[in-house]
Amino acid sequence: MVLLLSVLCALCLGTAHVTAKRGLGAMDARAGAAISISTATAVFVIVSPIALDLSGLNLLAVGIFAAVGLIYPALSTLVTFEANDRLGATVTSAVSGTAPVFALVGAAVFVGEVITAQAIIASIGVALGIAVFSWRRGALRAGFRGYDLLFPLIAAIARGTGQALAKTGLTLWPNPFAASIISYVIASAAVVTVNRAPLERRISRQGARWFILTGALNCIAVMALYTALSRAPVSYVAPIIATFPLVTAALSAALGQERLTVQNIVGSLISVSAVIILVSS
Repeated sequence: MVLLLSVLCALCLGTAHVTAKRGLGAMDARAGAAISISTATAVFVIVSPIALDLSGLNLLAVGIFAAVGLIYPALSTLVTFEANDRLGATVTSAVSGTAPVFALVGAAVFVGEVITAQAIIASIGVALGIAVFSWRRGALRAGFRGYDLLFPLIAAIARGTGQALAKTGLTLWPNPFAASIISYVIASAAVVTVNRAPLERRISRQGARWFILTGALNCIAVMALYTALSRAPVSYVAPIIATFPLVTAALSAALGQERLTVQNIVGSLISVSAVIILVSS
C-alpha cells in the first residue's frame, strides 16, 4: 500500500508540473502558485466536515503541520519559481533532485530514523539520475552567479525537510487529512500574501484553469504523501516520490512537447534502479 501511495504521489506531482507549465504560458508564476495552492486548500476545506477526525488531537502536531505548510509547499514553491527565473528549468531540476538526501538527514535528526545503506544508495541514486536526466549543454545562462544555485538548493532542502517534519507530526497525531488541511491553509495564506506584489502578467482564464487543475492534482499528491508517511519511514517514501520529474518528462513526450534522448533514458534507468534497490530491501 505504501508503495502504491508513493507512486500515486509521484504520478500526480509529475502531471501537475505539466499542467503548471501550460498555465505559466498564460499568466504570472506567483499568481499561478496562489491559485493552485488555494485550490487544494479549498478542496480540503470543502470535504473537511466528513473527512476531518479530531479524535486524538495533538496541539504540538498542529504546530508542526503549520510549520510544514510554510516550508512545503509555500517556501519551496516560491523559491523554485525564483530559481527557474534565474537559472532556468534545467539547472533547477538538476539541483532540486537532491531533495531525498535532505529528507534522509531530516528523518535522522527530527524522527530518529535509522537510515539503512539501501536508503542512502537509493537517495543518492535518484538524485544522480535526475541530474543526468535533466542536464543540458549550455544550461547555465549568461551572467550566471554561483550564489544563484542557493535558490534550487533551498527548494530541495525545503521539500526534504518538510517531509521529515511532517513525519514528526504524524507520529504525534497520525491523521494525514489533518496534516494536509493545516499545512495547506497556512501555505495558502503565505503565498496569497506574497502574491499581493505587482504581477508581471495579468491573470487569464486559460491560465487559471490550468492552475486549478494543478491544485487538484497537488491535493491528491499531498494526501498520498502524508498517508504514506504515516505508515512508513521517510527513508522509504522520499526517494520514490523524488522520481516525479520522470513522469513529467514521459507525459511531455507523449504530448509532443519534448523528445526523449539517450541521456533521458540513462538518467531514468539510474533513478528507477535506485528505487528498485530500495523497494527490494
